[in-house]
Amino acid sequence: MSALPVASPFARVFLALRDIKLAHSVFALPFAVLAAFLTAPRDGKEGWILWSRFAGILTLVVACMFFARTWAMLVNRVADARIDAGNPRTARRAFAAGALSRRDGLWLLGACAIAFMACCAGFGLAYANWWPTILGGPVLVWIGFYSFTKRFTWLCHVFLGGALAASPVAAAIATQGLAPFTSGTPDGWAILALAGMVLCWVAGFDVIYALQDLDYDRAVGLHSIPARFGWRGAAWISHGLHAASLACLTVAWRTTPQLGWVFGGAVVLVAGVLVYEHAVLVRRGRAGIPMAFFTLNGLISCTLGLAGVVDTLV
Repeated sequence: MSALPVASPFARVFLALRDIKLAHSVFALPFAVLAAFLTAPRDGKEGWILWSRFAGILTLVVACMFFARTWAMLVNRVADARIDAGNPRTARRAFAAGALSRRDGLWLLGACAIAFMACCAGFGLAYANWWPTILGGPVLVWIGFYSFTKRFTWLCHVFLGGALAASPVAAAIATQGLAPFTSGTPDGWAILALAGMVLCWVAGFDVIYALQDLDYDRAVGLHSIPARFGWRGAAWISHGLHAASLACLTVAWRTTPQLGWVFGGAVVLVAGVLVYEHAVLVRRGRAGIPMAFFTLNGLISCTLGLAGVVDTLV
């Protein structure tokens, strides 16, 4: 049975935000913050972060992350409303159940896009860095595109990883423009390695998450790695993706002197958590997916982000 539409505009916004699970922002936000700290403006003599400039930049980075992530998840919910309605696991989502209409979704998408682009313009107006404004539109297209990939390729998980992998690169560009990448600095290479880590790590745990819908995806003709390769094959692919993410993470750590032994300790901890994540999946099967998907991966991103920030400050 469809839910009754929500009448109040504020209630619609609240319901939409609750439906897209803002807590899942922990998967990308710590890496954006870390990249911003790696490229933060510093005093030329002492090397301390110039907080008079960086505080505003960091605030805009976080705001951009909020609106971009909200945009991407709303695209997913609006685009997949009919698909979600037929899946018992997702049928109670707001758009699938009819509590929010497609029109509501389009209004919210428009508001998020405008807010995101306004924040991007803030970098140009306040810091003479117009690259976020130039690249803001393509970024929205890229991170929204993932929602449609499951209709034609089982590599949809890699596209999701690529969408989240844009976060450290975008944060670095918002902080220093293209300089970290065009000049070939160690920090630029480290951020690219972090982006590679995020891509492989997110793709790996999204494969685990998609195991819940293996039967449904096959029944309705949706594409995913579990639907294509089955439970066992998907689990091995997830193992491989997470091994690759650890390799990228190690490269990031060893590439820039800003990431020291605090971050190195976090890398070792993350390796242990990933091993445990896959052990949980093997031991508990479908029942272990919620823990393997959110709890452990949230721990990974927050640990790496915090450890990296600490290293850049000491």
